[in-house]
Amino acid sequence: MPAFRQVGEKQLPNPVLCMAWSPKRDLIALANTSGELLLHRLANFHRVWSLPATEHTGKEITALAWRPDGKILAFALGDTKQVVLCDVEKAEILHLFTVENAVSCMHWMEVVEESSNNWLMSSSVLSSFYNSEDESKLFLPKLPALPKSEEKSDEIMNLLGDVRLNILVVGGASGCVELYAYGMYRIATLSEVPGSCRSLSLSTDLKSLSVITEVRSVDNDPEICYVQLDTGLLSDCLPEVTRMARKFSHISTLLQYLRLSLTCMCEAWEEILMQMDLRLTKFVQEKNTSTQVQDEFLELLLWGQSSPELQALLMNQLTVKGLKKLGQSIESSYSSIQKLVISHLQSGSEALLYHLSEVRGMCLWKHKFEPLGLNAVAIEDAITAVGSFSLKANELLQVIDKSMKNFKAFFRWLYVAMLRMCEEHVPPELNKMTQKDISFVADFLSEHFSENEELFDRKGKYFNVERVGQYLKDEDDDLVSPPNIKGNQWLKFLQESTFLKVSPLLFPSYPHKSLHFVKRMMEGVIERCLQNPAKVIGTSVKQAVFMPLYTVPESSENTPRLFELPSQWNDKKANMHYVVFTMPEVSPCKLYMLRRATDPYRPVANSVVSVDLSNILSAGLRPEGGPADVQPDCVYSCMDARFYDDEMLTVVLCAPEGEEERGRVLAQLPLGSAHSCQNEFNWDPALRLDQQSGSVPSQALVLENQWRILENMKAQFVAVNGIRKVACVLSANLRHVRMFEMDVEDEEDEEGGDSQNASADQDVLEASMTSQGDGEDEGDGSGPRGGPESGAEAKEPAEDVETHLESQEELELA
Repeated sequence: MPAFRQVGEKQLPNPVLCMAWSPKRDLIALANTSGELLLHRLANFHRVWSLPATEHTGKEITALAWRPDGKILAFALGDTKQVVLCDVEKAEILHLFTVENAVSCMHWMEVVEESSNNWLMSSSVLSSFYNSEDESKLFLPKLPALPKSEEKSDEIMNLLGDVRLNILVVGGASGCVELYAYGMYRIATLSEVPGSCRSLSLSTDLKSLSVITEVRSVDNDPEICYVQLDTGLLSDCLPEVTRMARKFSHISTLLQYLRLSLTCMCEAWEEILMQMDLRLTKFVQEKNTSTQVQDEFLELLLWGQSSPELQALLMNQLTVKGLKKLGQSIESSYSSIQKLVISHLQSGSEALLYHLSEVRGMCLWKHKFEPLGLNAVAIEDAITAVGSFSLKANELLQVIDKSMKNFKAFFRWLYVAMLRMCEEHVPPELNKMTQKDISFVADFLSEHFSENEELFDRKGKYFNVERVGQYLKDEDDDLVSPPNIKGNQWLKFLQESTFLKVSPLLFPSYPHKSLHFVKRMMEGVIERCLQNPAKVIGTSVKQAVFMPLYTVPESSENTPRLFELPSQWNDKKANMHYVVFTMPEVSPCKLYMLRRATDPYRPVANSVVSVDLSNILSAGLRPEGGPADVQPDCVYSCMDARFYDDEMLTVVLCAPEGEEERGRVLAQLPLGSAHSCQNEFNWDPALRLDQQSGSVPSQALVLENQWRILENMKAQFVAVNGIRKVACVLSANLRHVRMFEMDVEDEEDEEGGDSQNASADQDVLEASMTSQGDGEDEGDGSGPRGGPESGAEAKEPAEDVETHLESQEELELA
């Protein structure tokens, strides 16, 4: 294996809390102490974008996880207890949800189907589910994009990504673990995990969940334990889980789409529309006569004469210009709201009803879906709630249509009357009013211009001429002016019918409630409907293995918990869980590896082994041009270890105290030789592993050219991506990073299908990000958040950095 090639180096203004490579691209995500999320390219560590901390989302990032396709990045916030899904290409927040406990670790995996004969039937059923997924597109129109600031609606509807099931596993400090299908729909809640979670790994065959927890020992010391949970129900019912999760994730995205649509409607409704109500209320409070406002306007309508008070109101406060502007605002606002209701609310409601109806059909297939906790009664309640929301949206349409006609006729008449008061010319086309028009305006004045003392006590106004805004208020109060249902033959027929009044086939209408209230009620019913499967699946998960590993001193506040060992890995091909850790208090020069089959009841040979790091860098086998001061008697200890791929481990090694001049080492350890021990370890369940570490089989390794001295850097942590063959090393002060390309010479000959696809994705992404990233690189690390140390950041141009790297490599090869 060739030496690693350094391709970038940077001094960062803020300490890094966590870092994670994209699974498909040469991109690395970093979270720092200021709450900022950063995305950098491999080459020269160029910054692509940054997402600053906000009060809305939070300022304390505690965990990162990439969706397996590399298109969405999830990050957890400890202060607001939220998990946020961010679009990688546009740096936009697409979705967020709240969790009960602060998240301490996350893992996002994608299901991989087994190729054994036992799975042939299951795979064929799963394929049929995949093929039927697009049926909804045959029956439902494509939902239109939301206007202006909500342009991300297209991305929201595409949150599901590919049909293949992927699950975001979220672990908290209190031991609560939650599984979210497609990062959105919670399919399981596990509350019996002991201690606080430090790392998670859900196997790609869904047979088990591997958890590293920290519990308190009998002596009240922090104790690191390995827990394996049996998730066999997810594995056995994979086609059903996939279909259910897909449907419920569709429902979750549609609910968010409706929320954004309603937000756009509220923005379209302007405060200027309340001007008529407020001016009339002020008129009532200031006028000296006992005449009703309604009578004042009717007198103007019938005789063309008005009182001095009304004339002052119209000419001095409302004015001809103001009336014209108010009329235009009402028409524009009502038209926008009407379009949103027709194109967004009604379309979204129809899609919700379609998917919920399909879930109801799934409930009837009890043999398949009853074990997953689908409740037919809860689904029926959800369908009824969506139907009520659709009825309320239709009611709002009728109110808008009637209000537009009323205001148009009223303003046309009042505009002419005010022109006559000013003795100005009245256009002939406006001067003609038929008896029908006069009757229409009179009815409008009688219905809307009567003083209401009760309304003044509730809202501080006597009138409610504007009837649309009350539907958009997020209040529990009844509507100020509910629709007039007198003379409605259908409602009269329903009230007189004993059977139809309570028929489940008819949706309740809630005529006295606002659209917001019905929407919140619908969300609550659907949320209860979605919760039951998570409880049932969570109850089915049982603890299969519990292994106390070792005790540790109290964690240093200066070291981010996410960087601490153990680290985990899931071998998809061999269906194995791997855990790597150190026990410096017992054996400072050894690295321990635990492996378990994803099937928790299948035994595994050499389940626990250790690697002896003594003399791991042999002088006799030192690579050509390697440092001459590396002696065989140098005993290295492991600072950090991460799985590069199924067969390789990337480690950061440190010389013992007093020999720091030897520097830190970045190395690749082959796992195959570590598991070739002939001796088998017999675990005593009554003892911790550190209490019987002397019995653990040990394998000595000697590296050839699989390492590199990290000069002028106190390296301590590393993040790697074996698919992209890259690594990022972080210093002990959490500010200094170096980027490396691994397997440089082998890249052209050995690049696999995954790497080729990832390269194509990388090219597309970089093309779309070039302008944004290049513009930000110049100021990277020198912004206002950078303290005095930021001035020490390297400012060399890219050409100088490359020259420096070339001269350094020539020096090493000399």
